[in-house]
Amino acid sequence: MGEKQIIIAIDGHSSTGKSTVAKQLAKALEYIYVDTGAMYRAVSLYAMRNGFIDESHFDQKALENNLDKIYLKFKINPQTGLAEVLLNDENIERQIRTLEVSRHVSKIAAVSKVRKKLVEQQQKMGEDKGIVMDGRDIGTVVFPNAELKLFMTATAKDRAERRFLELNERGENVTYEDVLKNVVNRDHIDSTRKDSPLRKAEDAIKIDNSNLTLQQQFEQILKLAKETIAKA
Repeated sequence: MGEKQIIIAIDGHSSTGKSTVAKQLAKALEYIYVDTGAMYRAVSLYAMRNGFIDESHFDQKALENNLDKIYLKFKINPQTGLAEVLLNDENIERQIRTLEVSRHVSKIAAVSKVRKKLVEQQQKMGEDKGIVMDGRDIGTVVFPNAELKLFMTATAKDRAERRFLELNERGENVTYEDVLKNVVNRDHIDSTRKDSPLRKAEDAIKIDNSNLTLQQQFEQILKLAKETIAKA
């Protein structure tokens, strides 16, 4: 590809379809996609497996003391062509998508030492540009100089409905009420945490996808990306 490569940062609330559109975009542009949410989910799964977190307690100190035992990397699945997350060389892509992990991920992501470790890894991944990254603080903290920043939002109701259908399709036995509660709770933790709270970067373009189909949203964002690359 002769054209200049850029960094595309996609932030937004949980269940706004950030990962879906980021994957589509990376594929269309032949860029590398990094799912930072998967990285925080992987740390959450590690904490759960080691008894550091459950419904009633969170031993933050124990997690912090074990951070150097966590190795994360992304590997392309040849069947789907998409990157999947590996925790200490174990593919945990499916295990991290449960509602149980979703319940803990915002608490884990609020821990400064966890964020510091993962932000360093994310910045390293972006050194060569040609990357699409989605999360909560990509445009504000990880890549404040990203050439294109998007901030995705939708009503809590719309997001809970999408997430509920997604979990149901995967055979998870969950109620809509539980999913809605999870979405609202995560919004609160993500937006009020002291370390890099979820907020729209001043130069980010807001995309409210409450009433957009996936295809409409993708076309809108691809157009923005191509315009930004042409100007780079």
